[in-house]
Amino acid sequence: MIISVKEIRKFLICVLIPLLVGYSSRLIATKLAGIDTSTYYSQLIKPGFAPPSFVFVVVWVILYILMGISSYIVLKKGYDSAKVKDAMFYYWLQLFLNFMWSILFFGLDLRFTALIDLVILIFVVIIMMFKFCKLDKRAMYLNVPYLIWLLCALILNYFIWVMNK
Repeated sequence: MIISVKEIRKFLICVLIPLLVGYSSRLIATKLAGIDTSTYYSQLIKPGFAPPSFVFVVVWVILYILMGISSYIVLKKGYDSAKVKDAMFYYWLQLFLNFMWSILFFGLDLRFTALIDLVILIFVVIIMMFKFCKLDKRAMYLNVPYLIWLLCALILNYFIWVMNK
């Protein structure tokens, strides 16, 4: 099977979008906080199970790539389809909520608001996964690690909020 240059370009764009969204969010959060998010994180009081800051960069890059691949799979079903448009609405919504989390947590020092954002994000991701599953189960499965990571982030966000009041 020969893959066209056009398809490769679409795939790369789908993968780059969440990577750029995540990177932009971190840049904005750093600008607003006045210090790098890794430094900010290291200065917080954290529970014993909190991972070191370098873990976040590695995990998020992987998750953003998986997100992008899943969106590519869904978009291949045809953007003219109402089901695809519906599924992609939730994809873009979760990407926006994801973008806002770093800005709220690090940039604006609003850890409780970030926690609320994360709860909403988890519900939106579950809906998105359900919509993706109706179109292609592979697209849904690619987001399982993302959902697991968000649940871990919710617990960590909660404890950091409580411990740093």
